[in-house]
Amino acid sequence: MKQIRLIKILFIRMINIVRDTPKFILLATSSILVLFTIIPLYYPNLLSYSSSSSWSDLKLGCDIFRGEWIWNPETTYYTNETCNYIHDHQNCMKYGRPDTDFLKWRWKPNDCELPIFNPVQFLELLRGKSMAFVGDSVGRNQMQSLMCLLSKVENPVEVSANDEWHFKRWKYTNYSFTVSTFWTPYLVRSEQEEVNGPTNSGLFNLYLDEFDLKWTTKLHEFDYVILSAGHWFYRPAMFYENGKLVGCFYCLRDGVKDFPMSYGYAKAFQTAFKAINSSPKFKGKTYLRTFAPSHFEDGTWNQGANCLRKKPFKSNETQLEPKGLSLYNAQMEEYRVAKEEGKKTGKRFRLLDTTQAMLLRPDGHPSSYGHWPQENVTLYNDCVHWCLPGPIDSWSDFLLEMLKLDK
Repeated sequence: MKQIRLIKILFIRMINIVRDTPKFILLATSSILVLFTIIPLYYPNLLSYSSSSSWSDLKLGCDIFRGEWIWNPETTYYTNETCNYIHDHQNCMKYGRPDTDFLKWRWKPNDCELPIFNPVQFLELLRGKSMAFVGDSVGRNQMQSLMCLLSKVENPVEVSANDEWHFKRWKYTNYSFTVSTFWTPYLVRSEQEEVNGPTNSGLFNLYLDEFDLKWTTKLHEFDYVILSAGHWFYRPAMFYENGKLVGCFYCLRDGVKDFPMSYGYAKAFQTAFKAINSSPKFKGKTYLRTFAPSHFEDGTWNQGANCLRKKPFKSNETQLEPKGLSLYNAQMEEYRVAKEEGKKTGKRFRLLDTTQAMLLRPDGHPSSYGHWPQENVTLYNDCVHWCLPGPIDSWSDFLLEMLKLDK
């Protein structure tokens, strides 16, 4: 591995230089060199915007988002038989996933402990409150994970205003707590331009400076908004600003300027945050849930790639691929700007930084276990969403810890 060879060369040069120095100086120098060499190699630019802005605000005592997955053979919180809120495509055990070791890991921050999710404590804390998950299907995946964790205490009643599956609401009557999902994969106003597009995944028109009114007009109804977006931005898209076409991402059209994927991603978050900061009636808190990487290997997502690993990575065994890194950094920059802007009007933002933890979990995806093998369906191996139960349940560990200290 290139990184390891580089570290060895640096060590040899260092030892030659300090051959005659006392041993304790050599030891200290070596430790510092390892620290500042290994971390940038494995997490280039991931440290350019640390999640510390959120954990220091909340006085967490340590950065709960930096750590490792450790073996935890205790049984999981729930099963696919005890929870009725699992989407079929993430119901891995129902559709025959044979291994269960992916359920037996828990997240351990480097410098502290992260308590396991307590459903009673969560519901008591949010008694009389409302929470909305705004984003794509991974956001819905997160909400369904939370509902499964809460099902040990109470099953909610659906109180949706209509039958539109993109926008659903449930109420935990004993606690007067409501949870909602708003499916808006681009966060801004969008429409499909072509069914297939250049990559057979569709071509979409994104109006990067226009609010998606389906969710922005409902903001004032919620005490907490969990905002996220991600993998839809990998698809080709046309970018509109001020009502005019300004460019695209991989549209392959003559005369149309090609922008990097991160351009549309940053603009979409900029507009979503603007909707929040400019909403006079919204008095709640916004939690940005950061980009959760996919783990496709041996091809592209729609050309045979899969995710067949059976255990987590260690933090020194992988790194965020360039496109994912560009999205993460764009997201962090827009968050920083929005948080500062929000201070002027009393808006409150928090960072739910799941990126590193989920980068290390290639074993947690449905792969082909989102349907029966004999079914005649057109579904690709799913290395984007997360099995339920599975590692995504740790997001509720993070969320509850932040909510407790944010009171």
